Amino acid sequence: MISKEHIINRFVSYVTVDTESDPKSETTPSTEKQWDLANKLAEELKAIGMQDVSIDENAYIMATLPSNVDYDVPVIGFVSHFDTSPDFTGANVKPQIIEKYDGKDIVLNKAENIVLSPDYFEDLLQYKGQTLITTDGTTLLGADDKAGITEIVSAMEYLINHPEIKHGTIRVGFTPDEEIGRGAHKFDVEKFGANWAYTMDGSQIGELEYENFNAAGAVVKVKGKIVHPGYAKGKMVNSMYIAQEFISSLPRFETPEHTEGYQGFFHLCSIEGEVEETTLQYIIRDHDLGHFEARKEVLKKLTDELNSQYGREVITTEIKDQYFNMREKVEPVMHIVDIAEEAMKQLDITPLIKPIRGGTDGSQLSYMGLPCPNIFAGGHNFHGRYEYVPVESMIKATEVICKIAELTALKQQ
Repeated sequence: MISKEHIINRFVSYVTVDTESDPKSETTPSTEKQWDLANKLAEELKAIGMQDVSIDENAYIMATLPSNVDYDVPVIGFVSHFDTSPDFTGANVKPQIIEKYDGKDIVLNKAENIVLSPDYFEDLLQYKGQTLITTDGTTLLGADDKAGITEIVSAMEYLINHPEIKHGTIRVGFTPDEEIGRGAHKFDVEKFGANWAYTMDGSQIGELEYENFNAAGAVVKVKGKIVHPGYAKGKMVNSMYIAQEFISSLPRFETPEHTEGYQGFFHLCSIEGEVEETTLQYIIRDHDLGHFEARKEVLKKLTDELNSQYGREVITTEIKDQYFNMREKVEPVMHIVDIAEEAMKQLDITPLIKPIRGGTDGSQLSYMGLPCPNIFAGGHNFHGRYEYVPVESMIKATEVICKIAELTALKQQ
């Protein structure tokens, strides 16, 4: 039985290390502080008895748990990322442990009146009676994806300490910079050497995902003309007003707050503007490749229309693809999803097979030759002050890893 206290202590030791990534940085990892946890993880893997532990010049960590059977078993892998999102601060995380959650409001921060309430976050009620780890309301928690790392390390430790559980060779990999879309960019798939892998990067217990968004980012730059406002008639061109036209011309209800399931969206992430120039940052998401391409065309056509309307190039739009739907790469090897589903069922977990409304390292790794579905890590409300994780979900995720390893070996007998 995996110890609750052991899981809590390990998780807290990870989330209290600030590993926020930085999309504006050009280094890997994007922030120097990610090395603090990376080096800690490498040493911890050695301490629990993992073999071939390596950490490269970009902070990618890999390690091996050798097979304990005398027949051939496919090499499988488990992958998580140790950076946290730049959407909300990850500095000075102060986890709060709520024993036997009673189903009522949780006061995260009394001084600032920050409350985690099931009236707004209904998923909380699934975990009544369980142990929750929350923030203190001033930071994110970092369960995305330090819960996944906790589960992988704990599963490897458990398998090492319980050799009666038969398994083939298992590879683990921890990456920087997943939250800024670069987690797989310098991942050495050949060195990793697995036939397939699983990212432990999902949310609620039972999630099992092999579909994700096709994704692109767009930078829209609007050019204006600044003159003295007292003498501006017929001369000033305010770029912020043109940017407003661009924003309002896109479908109002095709945004994250109005979509779900397989529905795609345009998401305006940031605006930086003055009269002379305004920059809009968008992300474009859709599960269907045809719809995804059509969304990119909408931005291009709108840019052309506004330039034509103003009689000159007032807008430039640069669109870059970020990742693609892993379904195309996983469907030919669906047995890897079947194994994970069977593992959950044997552990009395109801599998929730659904599309990811986002992306993981696994989506890029699948296109790099490492098919890589995604499994729940247990956390909720990622990237913000209301993030929490049930400890029981982390324990179950740890058990799923062990069971996948066992089933993979059994199927080769």
